Formats: sequence, C-alpha cells, structure tokens
Amino acid sequence: YAILFVVIFAETGFVVTPFLPGDSLLFAVGALTAVDTSGTLRLVPMMLLLMTAAILGNTLNYAIGHRIGARAFSGRYRFFKVEHLRRTEEFFQRHGGMAVVLSRFVPIVRTFAPFVAGIGAMTYARFQAYNIGGAVLWVGSLSVAGYLFGNLPIIQNNLTLVIFAIIFISVLPAIIGYPKHRRA
Repeated sequence: YAILFVVIFAETGFVVTPFLPGDSLLFAVGALTAVDTSGTLRLVPMMLLLMTAAILGNTLNYAIGHRIGARAFSGRYRFFKVEHLRRTEEFFQRHGGMAVVLSRFVPIVRTFAPFVAGIGAMTYARFQAYNIGGAVLWVGSLSVAGYLFGNLPIIQNNLTLVIFAIIFISVLPAIIGYPKHRRA
C-alpha cells in the first residue's frame, strides 16, 4: 500500500515525474485485488488510499506552481519544458475548470495541470473541488475497471501475461513518440 501511495503521489505531486505509470498502475492494482485470494489487497481501502494520494499530490503540485510559477519554464531546467506548459495551458483554455478533472486521464497533462492551475489559472478552493472530483473519478474508474477485468476467468488464469501486457501498453506511447521527438 505504501509503495502504491508513493507512486501515485509522486506522479501527481511533482512536475518532474510525469513518466510514472499512474493509469496502468491503477488498472493493474484493481485487477490484482480481484485475484488476490489472501485478502492482502482489498479494493475499497486501496481506492481510498490512492484517492488520498492523488488529492495530496495535486495539492502539492498546485502549491509548487503557485510558489514558483512560470519562472520554472525559463529554459534553465531540463524537466520543465515550455511545450508541456503551453500544451497544458491550451488544455485549460479548452476545458476551463474541468481541465483538472479531465487531465487525470491524460498522461503528462495530468502532471502539469495542477502546476498551471497554481500559477494563476484557478483559485485554491475551486481547484480543490475539481481536484477531489477528478481523483475520485480517476482512481475509482480505473481501479474498478481493473477489478472487473481481473474477475474474468481467462485473466485469472493468465495474470502474469496480463500484467506484462498492461506494462507494455502503458509504455507504448513513449516508444512510439520517442522517434518523433528525436526528429523534432
């Protein structure tokens, strides 16, 4: 539980960790709770813990954005890419406050949205309302989907293959995007 908490908190809480596998981790843990016959992993406590991690992570990220602001994107810091800031700002312009909720389901934008909200796009109270709603939807939907998926007999009989497939699918966008990024 502690490792899961740290991964979700770090992915949502630190602008420098957008590479962490939040979506696939939530789905995989949901599937694992379905096949865990020992009762070590339980769906509801795990979801509540990870919702808390996601809320606290975004809150920290918002505070960092509020404190540091756009200065972080001066080009001096390798992890703070102006293109990520612009992409997230455009996402905010298209979706307004719902950007905080929707960003939970978009890798990289998920990590930068609370930071951009903290820069000045949103008041703290409004941010928290969207933050809590987004965490409940994100953790809840992916964990429950994984749980339902994990209850299928074919999945229970081939869990190792399924876990490797989930890991492969989660890194596939990076594999596809890397050559494009290098050419650019």
